[in-house]
Amino acid sequence: MNARRGLGYGAKFMRLLLLGTAGYHPNEKRDTACLMFPELGLIFDAGTSMFRVRDHLQTATLDIFLTHAHLDHIVGLTFLLDVLYENPMEAVRVHGEPHKLEAIQTHLFSEHLFPVPPPYIAVPLESEVRLSDGGVIQHFPLEHPGGSVGYRIDWPDRSMAYVTDTTAAPDAPYVDIIRGVDLLVHECNFPDGMESLALITGHSCTTPVAQVAAAAGVGRLVLVHVNPLSKEDDPVGLSIARRVFPATELGFDQMEIEF
Repeated sequence: MNARRGLGYGAKFMRLLLLGTAGYHPNEKRDTACLMFPELGLIFDAGTSMFRVRDHLQTATLDIFLTHAHLDHIVGLTFLLDVLYENPMEAVRVHGEPHKLEAIQTHLFSEHLFPVPPPYIAVPLESEVRLSDGGVIQHFPLEHPGGSVGYRIDWPDRSMAYVTDTTAAPDAPYVDIIRGVDLLVHECNFPDGMESLALITGHSCTTPVAQVAAAAGVGRLVLVHVNPLSKEDDPVGLSIARRVFPATELGFDQMEIEF
């Protein structure tokens, strides 16, 4: 992965933009999942907030890593024609599990649904991907209907993990994989009290997510993929999460995180 400018070793901070923080569908305040490192041309998921990428392009390439192929995480791939309009790229690569990439090509970009395919290269996920600034991306399986993956990114001087579309538990296998990261961005689709629905749909409630952060010994937890039906300013019960893991924040659209 090449960038016009990278952060390099020892950078003062890494900048992550939460472009979309809702689950399932957008509402008046939130669009669905998309995270972006503008200086690296690095994106995770391509939900309805993908249109915002256009305002933050800084690199000659884009690498989009998908967690899975449910529509709220991939529909933004159809926005690439506008994202790239008057913004020529050397390459746009979409990374994902091979069968998910095939499903996207066959169904989302069927000529009956989307007759002008956007210019991207489908890249099957490898065990690790090395970034030009020294970072290394690893993926790991998550329990979710249809399957999902999480990501851990390690740079020489910092680390983060992105975990979405799974049912959190402090003894889940992925806890060991994300152990010790500086930043954990984790889904929290439901507040406590909706555990049965969370289990059926493959999503998480507040307390188990905080327990995951505590069990993994992460530095900071940011909650995303929240229920779009909630009209509350705090749809997850942030104070409840902070009782378990004090360094918890609720993500919001276009939030900028430095770590």
